[in-house]
Order: sequence, then C-alpha cells, then structure tokens
Amino acid sequence: MTIRKAVLEDLDEILAIYEHAREQMRLSGNPSQWGTGNPPVEVVKNDIRTGNSYVLTENDTICGVFALVFGEEPTYAQIEDGAWQNDAPYATIHRVAGSGARKGILRHCLSFCEAQIPNIRVDTHADNHIMQHLLEASGYVRCGIIHVADKTPRIAYQKTVPE
Repeated sequence: MTIRKAVLEDLDEILAIYEHAREQMRLSGNPSQWGTGNPPVEVVKNDIRTGNSYVLTENDTICGVFALVFGEEPTYAQIEDGAWQNDAPYATIHRVAGSGARKGILRHCLSFCEAQIPNIRVDTHADNHIMQHLLEASGYVRCGIIHVADKTPRIAYQKTVPE
C-alpha cells in the first residue's frame, strides 16, 4: 500500500470513502460521530489545499484517506479527566476512513504518521469502539476527554514514539 498527498482530482473518491465510513459507523452502533454530513466537503477540500490530506492507494485505487495536521489543535487546549503525556510539538490525525476494499488502513496510517513526527494525538467518539480498540492495540494511551468544535466530547489519545 502506498501513501501520497491527496489532490483535488481525488475528491470524488475521497467523498465516496467518507460516505462508506459513515454507513459503517452507523451499522456498528456509532451513528452520531460523523452523522450524515461529516466531514463537510469544504473541510475535505481545505485538507487537500493545505497539504494535510493523504490517501492510501493500492494498484492506483484509493482505499483510504486521513488528515495529518502539524501544530496545535485548538480543541486539544483543554482536556478533562486526565492530561496529555507531554507538551512537546505534535501532529494530530483526523478523518481516518477506508473504502472497505482493504484491511489495515488505520495501521498503515499510524505507521506513516509516526514516521513523520514522534508525538501524535488523535481523538474518537465514545461509541467508536473499533477505533478505540485499534488505537490502544497500537500503543496509543487514553489521556482524557476533549470537546470538538461542536462541543461534543471525544476520547483523546496520544502516542510518543521513541526517536
């Protein structure tokens, strides 16, 4: 599997992957994390324009997508019921999704991100048990609760990779 920066020409495939992910979330008991319209098209376009969006491809077919954003995440400034592991510079993983055609999308995403920066933060919905399990199995530590822009809570994770 190959990871590359997304380009605007990938937009339709990326949006189809997010649609598939919303349906899978709904079927697994997590209907409210992304609801019916998240992530919004403008957010996806902005991720691409700013160079923060990446696609996972196999045989020139996009099978996954994620955003890796370097720098401080405003919604992570306040954390409840815990604390971040450190205050070192970090990147945040957002909007991870797979097409369903290939397993291991998150594992490849995490490996790629950890190779870019040794301090990674990510969050997920309390109903997203699959993501929680996969993050914890990958060495991510549950740090507390943050609130995203719409004020809903998310479980916050962090991993510091030894350099």
